[in-house]
Amino acid sequence: MKAWHFTGTNEPLIEAEIEEPKAPAGYVVIDVKAAGLCHSDVGVLRDPGWMGIIAKTPIVMGHEIAGVITELGEGVTEFAVGDKVAVCPTGPSGEGAPGYSRDGGFAEKTTAPAADLVKIPDGLSFKMAAAGTDAGMTSYHAIFTIGGAEAGQKVGMIGIGGLGQFGLQAAVAKGLEVYAVDTSDHALKLAQELGAKKVAQSITEFKEEELDLIIDYAGFDTTTREALATVKAQGKVVLVGMGKLETTLNVNDFILGERAVLGSNGGTKEDMADVYELMQSGKLNPTLTEITFAEIPAGIEQLERGEVVGRLVAIRE
Repeated sequence: MKAWHFTGTNEPLIEAEIEEPKAPAGYVVIDVKAAGLCHSDVGVLRDPGWMGIIAKTPIVMGHEIAGVITELGEGVTEFAVGDKVAVCPTGPSGEGAPGYSRDGGFAEKTTAPAADLVKIPDGLSFKMAAAGTDAGMTSYHAIFTIGGAEAGQKVGMIGIGGLGQFGLQAAVAKGLEVYAVDTSDHALKLAQELGAKKVAQSITEFKEEELDLIIDYAGFDTTTREALATVKAQGKVVLVGMGKLETTLNVNDFILGERAVLGSNGGTKEDMADVYELMQSGKLNPTLTEITFAEIPAGIEQLERGEVVGRLVAIRE
């Protein structure tokens, strides 16, 4: 079968012919129907700092996976061949994320621990389910599980791209007042259409709003520092984006304001289920850009250049 191999930093993805996987005990084989792409894929290709979490090379990238089970490993009883499933990349198995700890979804078939699977609800497309595995789950987890957001609170969101648009819609659906930030006029227009209270190109423009919580979906150092300087005293900044792998903090903002900076990594199967429920209800309807599996390398380059509208998903349906 065909798969896209990552071999090293700043090396192009290589289309490889590899053997179809078999399901070890506790695992299933999935016929991949859709696989999402995100900025962490750009990070892996361009930043050597990511090599510390890559288990092997070559490795099949792709951590946002949705498809159909074609084989069950020994001991798997809660799923059946033919089930439509998505993979929680930070699931409870402890086996690590696909595309980093093991071969992922940029292939015709892949394996996943049964413990990390979430059934795709009837009527939800594979492309929506794939996007929900990371962009949906990660954005939701940052706001509600880590950030502890509650209805009526004021929440700032930095970066209204693949993650931010999910988070914004989920927040509005759950009664939050959202203040959206992006450097793209198109993204700000989208934020307004999705229900943002106000939009701006810098989070510092909302200093007077006394934001309870700020989610940094960009993570480009200055965005994090400005978020800490803007959030109200005793407020929280949740860092999700990894645009830069290092940042510096103003100690005055941090200590004197008793502000908190929290990291948010992925999410849970429960977060995914909540996201799928919002999708089914029509309250979460993210913009997706579709490509074919053959276009995955070009799609990552588009992400790097900032040319993608919404969330990018490769389709094999």
